[in-house]
Amino acid sequence: MFVIFLKFSENKSSASEFMEGHNKWIKQGFEDGVFLVVGSLKPNLGGSVIAYNTSLSELQERVNSDPFVAKNIVKAEIHEITPAKTDDRLNFLIG
Repeated sequence: MFVIFLKFSENKSSASEFMEGHNKWIKQGFEDGVFLVVGSLKPNLGGSVIAYNTSLSELQERVNSDPFVAKNIVKAEIHEITPAKTDDRLNFLIG
């Protein structure tokens, strides 16, 4: 399981220009069964993604294909988590 932080960079003002592509990227992540949760980092710091069902190298490739990352609107940080205990509803995350 992975947590991705997409923190705004100096090109933040260009976000609206690439929002459609970024939203398509998010949609594809859900359709591919990789993204579980996508949301904003408060206050207005960027976004975050919880991902699973992928390898680190595959996820790095996916993240690099996000127009926000490619255009340096955000800087991506990927953190891998190995779940050890979950609420019963999330047991599918324990490998």
